[in-house]
Amino acid sequence: MIPAAELDGRTARLRDAMAREGLDGLLAFAPAWRRENVRYLTGAAVHASHAFAYLPGAGAPAAFGAGDGGAIEDARPYALAEPGELLSRLSEDLGPGDALGIAHAELLPYDAWVALEASLPGVRLVSATKLMDRARLVKSAWELEQIRHAAAICDRGWQAFLDALRPGVAEYEIVAEVEAALKAEGAEDNFMIIASGGGEVRGMTPPSARRLQPGDMVRTELTPQWEGYWAQICRSAVLGEAASGQRDSWVLFEEAVQAGLASVRAGVTAHDVAKAENDVFRAHGMGEYCTSEYTRVRGHGHGLHLDEFPVIEGAETRLEAGAVLIVHPNTFTPLAGYHVLGDPVVVTETGHEPLLSTSRELTEVAA
Repeated sequence: MIPAAELDGRTARLRDAMAREGLDGLLAFAPAWRRENVRYLTGAAVHASHAFAYLPGAGAPAAFGAGDGGAIEDARPYALAEPGELLSRLSEDLGPGDALGIAHAELLPYDAWVALEASLPGVRLVSATKLMDRARLVKSAWELEQIRHAAAICDRGWQAFLDALRPGVAEYEIVAEVEAALKAEGAEDNFMIIASGGGEVRGMTPPSARRLQPGDMVRTELTPQWEGYWAQICRSAVLGEAASGQRDSWVLFEEAVQAGLASVRAGVTAHDVAKAENDVFRAHGMGEYCTSEYTRVRGHGHGLHLDEFPVIEGAETRLEAGAVLIVHPNTFTPLAGYHVLGDPVVVTETGHEPLLSTSRELTEVAA
């Protein structure tokens, strides 16, 4: 269970941010696939189809979840209430001239937004998504402890992945073995994508029925969750002896990861990290493979969402000590197709703290 002092610290931090933004209340919305803000506010796992958490500028907070009594787990100090009570509570607290910030307002259904406007005449509704992103960027000591544990599960998950590789095994069978191993380690959940084959591979997907063949490069992202917090490992292995192109690809990607990690420290921007990675590809005549035609981002934040703020590409967000991110220049090149390599780290004042003990070597598995 999350310590009371941890929740108190979050409440104080958010209320300071609300005061700076001129907000009289903060409402976090959680659709089924984006629950991190409600979990951050309440410290509780959310099982509802949708949920809200409300933090007033002063007074008692409350949580609202659709479903039975298990829709939101123990959410102290947030008093649990029925969803229908949300508008009543807001109308009691807020009046004309007040401002209500809504985290994930962009995901709120239109009819819900209209209902808020109708129930809160004269109250200004604004997005508080960026406010929550910034508040969650720097992790507390307790949060870092959870992420380190999730990273340790990553290490064991990668070993389980290697143990599952053999000629004839299907991608879905590999994922099933890894999922079983991660659950045995206590992981609450796992996001995992995979790709196997040669230079024709352009990206990763959920597991298919394709069966491994000698010479395949097998790529994966493993992302286990522990106490709500995610950590990710990005690796590629070869079934049998690696071909020259696969080795050349690993050398390129290892250099890019090293450059990205070397640039990480408090004060640099997220885009500075992406540029350091991309410059390696440009130096090797591979700059075009850093574009959106072949890849998405060069990394991202870690926390209560598996693909968290900030995006490590084009974002001018300045990193702060205590932020957690993964550096992964995953992309396609003609050398060996799509290649996956990356490590999560904690940002420090002078550099970074590695979170994994797994090496980044190109692993060859006996075929």
